[in-house]
Amino acid sequence: MPFSPTKKLLFLLGVAIFLLSGCFGKETPESRLYEVMEKAVKAEKQFEAQQDPLIELESKEKAIFDKIMGLGLKEYSQISTLSDEALDIVDKRKEHIELERQSLEQSREQFEKASVIMKEIKKPELKEKAELLYQTMKERYKVHETLYEEYMNVLEGDRKLYTSLKAKDVSLENLEDQVNTLNDFYTSILEANEKFNELTEKYNKEKLNFYELAGLMGKDS
Repeated sequence: MPFSPTKKLLFLLGVAIFLLSGCFGKETPESRLYEVMEKAVKAEKQFEAQQDPLIELESKEKAIFDKIMGLGLKEYSQISTLSDEALDIVDKRKEHIELERQSLEQSREQFEKASVIMKEIKKPELKEKAELLYQTMKERYKVHETLYEEYMNVLEGDRKLYTSLKAKDVSLENLEDQVNTLNDFYTSILEANEKFNELTEKYNKEKLNFYELAGLMGKDS
């Protein structure tokens, strides 16, 4: 089919527009970093979803523990039944904390892409803020790893305690030692959790500062 001058002109115009759109549509490092950070946030949705169920389970388990402590060791049958209920809760808590960890790991994998993108940022002030963001988030992930390990220690300690309570020959001294160890673990968890929350707040503030300086406020993720 003959290619008319008009069609040829339209074709060339279309090619030019296509090429220009490729140039102007190319994302800046700042914009790409924004998308990486927002995807990392989305990856933590499952992490957020575990918080309320964990708090509820911890509350139920504490109520059971308090009830056991009020019975006395002679009430073996009731203590054994309640201990089984508590052990079931321990297993459920482990399921939620594992989901929480998986979510943070997915977020970490996504955020690691930022390390390459940051090197492409030219403006010194933006680069400095981006590096600060990256280091804060890395520390946050590291603290959560500590939090996870301490929580797993607690779960193992809880499991050991409730199993011991089911034994008829367990001594009060043995139980006291286990409870003291658990209290130490819980103290470590509270400290790690507080640090994690502080870093989360710090990161969110630094992120908004970076977005504002880079002109990314209001950008759709």
